[in-house]
Amino acid sequence: MSSAHAIKADLSDANLRMGSAGSAIQSTAGVVAVVGLVASAAIGYTGAFGTTHDFLLKSWLQNYMFVLAISLGAFFFVFIQHLTRAGWSTTVRRVAEILAANLQWAWVGLLPIAALWLLGGGGHAAEGDAHGHAAWGPGLLFPWADMEAMRAHHPAEADLVEGKLGYLNGTFFWIRALVYVVFWGLASRWFLKNSLAQDESGDVSITSKFQKWAGPTAILFGLTITFAAFDWMMSLTPAWFSTMFGVYFFAGCCTAGFAMMIVVILRVQSFGRLQDVVNREHCQDLGKLLFAFGMVFWAYIGFSQYMLIWYANIPEETGWFLARQVGGWGTLSFLLLLGHFVVPFVALISKWTKRMSWYLMLAAIWMLAFAWLDLFWLIMPTIPEEVFTASTYMEVVEAQADATTGITNPLNATMLLGIGGAYVWLTVRRVRSTRLLAIRDPRLHEGLGFENQ
Repeated sequence: MSSAHAIKADLSDANLRMGSAGSAIQSTAGVVAVVGLVASAAIGYTGAFGTTHDFLLKSWLQNYMFVLAISLGAFFFVFIQHLTRAGWSTTVRRVAEILAANLQWAWVGLLPIAALWLLGGGGHAAEGDAHGHAAWGPGLLFPWADMEAMRAHHPAEADLVEGKLGYLNGTFFWIRALVYVVFWGLASRWFLKNSLAQDESGDVSITSKFQKWAGPTAILFGLTITFAAFDWMMSLTPAWFSTMFGVYFFAGCCTAGFAMMIVVILRVQSFGRLQDVVNREHCQDLGKLLFAFGMVFWAYIGFSQYMLIWYANIPEETGWFLARQVGGWGTLSFLLLLGHFVVPFVALISKWTKRMSWYLMLAAIWMLAFAWLDLFWLIMPTIPEEVFTASTYMEVVEAQADATTGITNPLNATMLLGIGGAYVWLTVRRVRSTRLLAIRDPRLHEGLGFENQ
């Protein structure tokens, strides 16, 4: 640790508060959000570009899960620093606290899904409307919510889902969802609120309180994100199951959360803030975390899940992966592997690339893009009925040779701009109104003087 470095640091509000800086970004993000959401609604309502109602709903869910993953990844960073009593991260932790605090609005993203239950009742998703689109109802997004339609049109899958209805039912689904968003919102807000209070009081006992509750928070965090992944993504194809799915989603949360932390910190520095507070040493460690979780751990969990399921060769399990290997999905799967692991692994493995701000910024943006694509890959495909009826693998491949991904549908761009713009607006608003450093954290001197060995 270098005391000279610590003395050099400027801890004045001029260096630690954004003030009016970033107002243009906030205003632009707000406009983009409104335009994106309106355009998405128009595309979905009119069926332009061949957009179906289920594609519209899945697009909403995918982009909601994307911004949710960013905040969940940041929240993980916050409590794990307290759990490990880390000192190096005190200079970057406030940005993570700000991103995590967006979880208090996580319930908003569930409103359109709740509307399905209110508007559609039992659903009958497969009946269709006057325009040929599936009727509005919960079964339009979650097949298990309309078992009558599922039995009529997908009998093989319905037989497998019957035994899961004790868990997959509307009442229990919403009770669980309420538990998730309440815990995330209250816990993330509690960490930020007390951290800000310590800025004013300098009370060291607040740090002890953080350390005390970081352990229980970690346990509840692990449980809630696992079951949220089961409920909101895995149950889109309810006949399929994987006990590793929650861990895979956790890896995606780390990818998105750590990447966004890097983007925000470096962008804030471009406005002349956090100078001599966050330096190349911190950037290198943030790059290490992005490399370890966003590339290596993600690839490890993804391969492990794939290998175990494919080796067992049970049709109701392998069908999920098979749906992502036929038609255009095969190409998309290859691009995901290449862009989420191979390319960034080579590009960021060096120590020096992590210490170059412009390079690390590009790497973080790249990883955010592939975190978004990963969720598209998880949510959008549908297991073809041939998986349950065909006698050979090639029968499925031939039947689905022309399967398209929908990745070029303009709705993907407008929905990302809409939900992503709203998230950026909310984040910049909080960044501009909050001090960007925990100035009275008892371990701040460790962060200011931090050097990689």
